[in-house]
Amino acid sequence: MSRPVLFTPLRVEHAALRGAARSMRVVRTGMGPRRIQQAQRGRRPLNNPAEPAECAPVIVAGLAGGQVRGIRPGDVVVASEVRGGQAGTVEIPSAPLLAAALRRIGLTVHVGPVRSVPGIAWKIAEAADVLAVDMESAQLAPARAPFAVVRAIVDTPDHPLWHPGTLRRGITGLRALKACQPALEAWAAATGPRDVLLAAPRSFCAGVARAIDTVEAALRRYGPPVYVRHQIVHNAHVVRDLQNRGAVFVDDVEAVPEGSVLVFSAHGVAPTVRAGAAARTPTVIDATCPLVTKVHTEIRRYARRGNTVFLIGHPDHEEVQGSRGEAPEDVIVVPDIETALQVRPKDPEQVAYTMQTTLAVDEAEQIAAVLRERFPTLSAPRTDDICYATTNRQRAVRAIAREVDLVLVVGSPNSSNSVRLVEVAQREGVPAYLIDDCSEIDLHWLAGRQRLGITAGASAPPHLVDEILHCLGGLGPVTAKESQLIDEDVTFALPKEVI
Repeated sequence: MSRPVLFTPLRVEHAALRGAARSMRVVRTGMGPRRIQQAQRGRRPLNNPAEPAECAPVIVAGLAGGQVRGIRPGDVVVASEVRGGQAGTVEIPSAPLLAAALRRIGLTVHVGPVRSVPGIAWKIAEAADVLAVDMESAQLAPARAPFAVVRAIVDTPDHPLWHPGTLRRGITGLRALKACQPALEAWAAATGPRDVLLAAPRSFCAGVARAIDTVEAALRRYGPPVYVRHQIVHNAHVVRDLQNRGAVFVDDVEAVPEGSVLVFSAHGVAPTVRAGAAARTPTVIDATCPLVTKVHTEIRRYARRGNTVFLIGHPDHEEVQGSRGEAPEDVIVVPDIETALQVRPKDPEQVAYTMQTTLAVDEAEQIAAVLRERFPTLSAPRTDDICYATTNRQRAVRAIAREVDLVLVVGSPNSSNSVRLVEVAQREGVPAYLIDDCSEIDLHWLAGRQRLGITAGASAPPHLVDEILHCLGGLGPVTAKESQLIDEDVTFALPKEVI
């Protein structure tokens, strides 16, 4: 792919961004579509749509007028699409990536459509459907190359162009434009073709799907609001979507109005929580993952036999807190090897262990091995506690990590199984990062890396992976291939209260 080109219409804009010349070709186009058309007809076209697919990536950067209230002089608009040129509307898929890079610099950034207009006197009312207007971006859009538009705002509906304060606002806009330079360079360095390897299976497991379906079914059957103790699953996008539909997430059952509908999350709850909920409302729906329920059953069985139960897991995780609540006097949480080496049960001959279902398989096994060595009579679960979905996703990410330069794991920071996927990939010697969505991708991660691996935690919606592929496509051609390790066909029935 050719060297990226940064187009700036005005001399002052060119001066603000001339430092980018070390990584891009910086070209001053002149202001307005007529100047650009004259240049396009000249001997050295600014940008020729007839060039082949490998033509240079293009950034258009300069000042612009804001069109909506809430945008202030000095704010930055990143175009998600450009309207007004001969090609009609030009979509810009990489806009979220560039916007995120600008926000990391500390700029106030808005993402949305930009319209290129014929001239300064063009009626603002005719561009009410966009965030900003300029006079050049649509004419400079390449036909088949990566494209980005960044505009620093000078005038707005509250601060019109023909006003004594325009000069001061222009200086503010130019300062913001100059501050954009590192992000523009990062975008340019990240452009290029990529091969993407998609780990499979990825995204929702049967337990997560059941929990989300339970809340949705409860909303349909009982109507909003439906109260949910803690996040139904650990994913910000899922929680936000359900909130928009009428779900109310609470930290404690005491926050639930008496007589309301209450749903327990997929992570399970202690018996004391169940008792408190039953005393408060007659409609309690249990969306606990059946594989978590299995761990609860094991702990009760071991405790009845007089065992001390070593619960391998993270003590601050909701699943562990709920599991421990089944026999709090008999359960010792073991989060790491150091604890396993030091733990002292009441009777070393009467011990057993269980596991949090979302642990990294290899780390959990190392802890269990220490316990087995220390306590030869240690009882183990009849079947693995770490759920099939966690195991499958870890195997799948391990397989792709050996073939790529970078792994992106889609999931929220409080998702244990997603965090473990990052750790598994990193142990294979490849850089790996956890992201909630495409807006959290750092462009610096992508520079020089042409082979990417992508997976998603068991609580991450699958559409987030599709959005990431779409964004990456705005940086250059993307060839995506799925690495199918195993097919999953597990399903769990919904609770009877919502059927």
